[in-house]
Amino acid sequence: MRVLHFYKTYYPDSVGGIEQVIRQLCVGTTRLGVTNTVLSLSRQQDLAPIAFDGHTVHRVPLNFEVASNACSLQALGALSRMAEEADVVHYHFPWPFMDLAHFVARVRKPTVVSYHSDIVRQKRLLRLYQPLKHRFLASVDTIVAASPNYLASSTVLARYRDKTRVITYGLDKSTYPSAEPCRLAHWRARVGPKFFLFVGVLRYYKGLHVLLEAAQGLDYPIVIVGTGPEETALKEQAARLGLKHVIFTGALDEADKVALLSLCYAVAFPSHLRSEAFGISLLEGAMYGKAMISCEIGTGTTYINVDGETGLVAPPSDPAGLRAAMQKLWDNPELARQMGVRAEARYHELFTSEQMALDYTALYKELVARRATESSAAGVGLAGVPPTR
Repeated sequence: MRVLHFYKTYYPDSVGGIEQVIRQLCVGTTRLGVTNTVLSLSRQQDLAPIAFDGHTVHRVPLNFEVASNACSLQALGALSRMAEEADVVHYHFPWPFMDLAHFVARVRKPTVVSYHSDIVRQKRLLRLYQPLKHRFLASVDTIVAASPNYLASSTVLARYRDKTRVITYGLDKSTYPSAEPCRLAHWRARVGPKFFLFVGVLRYYKGLHVLLEAAQGLDYPIVIVGTGPEETALKEQAARLGLKHVIFTGALDEADKVALLSLCYAVAFPSHLRSEAFGISLLEGAMYGKAMISCEIGTGTTYINVDGETGLVAPPSDPAGLRAAMQKLWDNPELARQMGVRAEARYHELFTSEQMALDYTALYKELVARRATESSAAGVGLAGVPPTR
């Protein structure tokens, strides 16, 4: 079974939630006999194929961007050629250029779309894109949502219920480095023994400006790991509010991230818009047995974090509600510990890479078998016998 994944960015150029999902999916399905190839765009000069975690990464030049929509003329030919060699083409949505590339490359193989998120921003451009988006989604064989919450709340997916199913994201803890004693000691000395942790790209929908407002008047240490377009504005906001206990670490490698996940008291994940469709770093918190705070935005964040069971769920864009959740966890260590235990148990029950890989491998086989059956039926004449050649 040969599967081609197509997405705008991937390792080693970019590290984000969707990239991590693709990586975990490739690692897991490779163990089940799937041969995975990833096609992505890159600004790098050396674009030689890369062997990564048991799969192959092919990159083509990123030529230009329109409203954050990465485009590549070379990708059109590459997608056409590589799709011919694949049994299944696995798209990762949203990426408007991908929809166009699918038609220009005339992909004829079985297709699956992992529907990672609705498009929330750029309302005017979205109206122009709507016809292409719906033509693309109507043309693929199967659409996969990452949580029942998102499937139930997406107006786009409501149009395709007959071809949409749920396969949750999963992580494999063995692919993460072990917490090194020297790094644990370093971070314990720097941030103290008890702190809230956020990990992620500092984007507009992460709700970190709300977290900073919620932190005003509290003396709880908050560690914010990551960089991104909102970094400068957030640091300026923290300075205006006099938040001396908020630490911006910038981007960290996996070993430092694991050390902080191991040490933190709880995970704060204040994303307030539907652009946050799931929350991989929230799931990492559950995997490390941490109580969580998130917001109810109708997406996978509250599928990972069940209010009152694995953590607390606050209203979105509500500093007072977020502050109350932080205070409740901070003042009740035993409650936080119990929630962390239940969060880890829920991870093992629902969110392992092994289960995600099993579900996707079964889907790939189903799509290939269905296409074979359709092709066989098309080769039979109206009288029930093969047509004359």
